[in-house]
Amino acid sequence: MENPYLPYPVRIDNIITETEDKNLKTFKFVFLNPEDEAKFDYHAGQFAELSIAGKGEIPIGIASSPTEKGFVMFTVNKVGLVSSHLHAMKEGDIMGIRGPLGNWFPWETLKGKNVVIIGGGFAFTTLRASIIHMLAHRDQFGDITVVYGARTPGMLLYREELAQWEKRDDIDMHITVDSTDDPDWKYNTGFVPTITEQKAPPGDENTYAIICGPPIMIKFTQPVLDKNGYHPENMIMSLENRMKCGIGMCGRCNVGRHFVCKDGPVFTLGQLNRMPKEY
Repeated sequence: MENPYLPYPVRIDNIITETEDKNLKTFKFVFLNPEDEAKFDYHAGQFAELSIAGKGEIPIGIASSPTEKGFVMFTVNKVGLVSSHLHAMKEGDIMGIRGPLGNWFPWETLKGKNVVIIGGGFAFTTLRASIIHMLAHRDQFGDITVVYGARTPGMLLYREELAQWEKRDDIDMHITVDSTDDPDWKYNTGFVPTITEQKAPPGDENTYAIICGPPIMIKFTQPVLDKNGYHPENMIMSLENRMKCGIGMCGRCNVGRHFVCKDGPVFTLGQLNRMPKEY
């Protein structure tokens, strides 16, 4: 960005209500100026600040992949002032996007490797971008395994895409919910760590895991990967819950000497093990 404080003007092109409680919506934005879209050069795993004049801004992981042209996409949970105002906006409304910000998943390192994607709930947004990216460059990666869970079937994101991915023979999908009384449910039932232990391939030097989800999910998934032989440097996590201003100026994201907004939000477990347990 030429000015890190200045948002790019965008128009809301499409809004999709993702979950049955209607608290998660996906917004597709179109840049008002084509040159701004060219400047917004991002990678899967990065985030941006969604900016609404007079209301403020919120840091949100980018849910679209750079391979998807003509728009940029975010899935937003309705939890505060800015997100509530955004949920009330309509297609055609104008707002701003500031970014892209932070680092991203190490795609150059992951080339030629087996990749295991492990996600839970709302945190599947940047993982959706990662899956789209890998499928668009399918010959650059080894086996792709996905474990994705939510509390109930109605809380799963991107349900149509999940169904499409499951039909493919070049990606191994394992969808799960914590519980359900739906007699037609045909996927897994159980918590993400349990399904990971059952379905994820064993770890080795050529296998990497990318994990995003609620802290409690990550807490119980990490020992499963440890047990299955994953090296700490091969476990990649995103501290999205620590993101604030995006450029390390407010100081609210620091963990030890690191600023999550600038040095992260993506870290390996090896890096996190060398940092204070402040995250």
